[in-house]
Amino acid sequence: MAPGNTIPYFVTPSGPIREARFIKNSDGSPDGGVHDLFTIAGRPDKPAGCSIQQPDFNAARAANNIIFRIPTPTFGAGLIEAITDTTIKNNLASDPGGKKGSLGIKGHVNTNGNDGTVTRFGWKAQNKSLLIFAGEAYNVEMGITNENFQNEREEDPNCAKNGTPENHSGFNVGSTDPADIVSFMGFMKFLDQPTPVTSYGSVTPASINNGRILFSSTGCALCHTPTLSTGFSSTGALNTKPANLFSDMAVHHMGSTLADGVRQGSAGPDEFRTAPLWGIGQRIFFLHDGRTTDLLQAIQAHSSDPNHCAATADAETAVLEPGNIRIAAAAATFFCGSEANGVINNFNALNSQSKQDLLNFLRSL
Repeated sequence: MAPGNTIPYFVTPSGPIREARFIKNSDGSPDGGVHDLFTIAGRPDKPAGCSIQQPDFNAARAANNIIFRIPTPTFGAGLIEAITDTTIKNNLASDPGGKKGSLGIKGHVNTNGNDGTVTRFGWKAQNKSLLIFAGEAYNVEMGITNENFQNEREEDPNCAKNGTPENHSGFNVGSTDPADIVSFMGFMKFLDQPTPVTSYGSVTPASINNGRILFSSTGCALCHTPTLSTGFSSTGALNTKPANLFSDMAVHHMGSTLADGVRQGSAGPDEFRTAPLWGIGQRIFFLHDGRTTDLLQAIQAHSSDPNHCAATADAETAVLEPGNIRIAAAAATFFCGSEANGVINNFNALNSQSKQDLLNFLRSL
């Protein structure tokens, strides 16, 4: 850490590892982007005249203008990438027995603005591919420009002295040298999905099996789809394989309890991708901001006050008129509460042993 920096209040020895986003810019316009934890302020080797300062995280906290994200697990990522859009959309649209409708579960996919295909990586399913996901991580988490994100985020000419992108592929006569983000993409792509266990410690197979049944009967599996299959892939290890991810890859309204006020693509301020649950038994921190280490608290946080509503419409929209395109304010639409409220009510109605069995099942994944 450079001498001109201090350790932000949310960085602690016991974790979690967090990135910080500001909800709004100083002029009140939407921000939502990642802000660097540290800068080169105070380093003896910083370029002459460079006075870039560390963001004022304490002021952002005082203004209730800061939210956090923790890293998403990367195992099984190649399988997620290989699931077809059709599979995701058909699964989301299916509602056997009308259970989704009766519980108020809808959801929608986030999509790429260029080709309309389903995006699926990140807490709000905002990234289309593992290569984009890798490039973004290099840029906003490590400050390394690359072939996906070529521009410095701070372009003060007194500070931006490196040629960009700082990490890039090498092209020489007769040979190529892939950039780091390509290698990182390959690493994530071929990490296998976790293998569930049938028992652990004093937890019996009977308890886990009962928890699996309750996971479905309470409605958890309506969003946390146990298995989606990949499509045809040019990579044999990913070709028509079952991905036991426990997610529908859609984003859902989670209400005020989890809302972070940030929009990404078509995911609104209280919407999040259904987090894959595979490997959850090996995780320490839960939810998008790592706010708890208690799996039961994480489940309860899926419920929100039905009287608290979040705006879901874009702030403005384009209106076509003969010979003219104008920008008009959009009619605000609202969603109240959480799509998971009914499911959490079902969970809370279970007796203590049944709740424990369901938790045991989750920890077996």
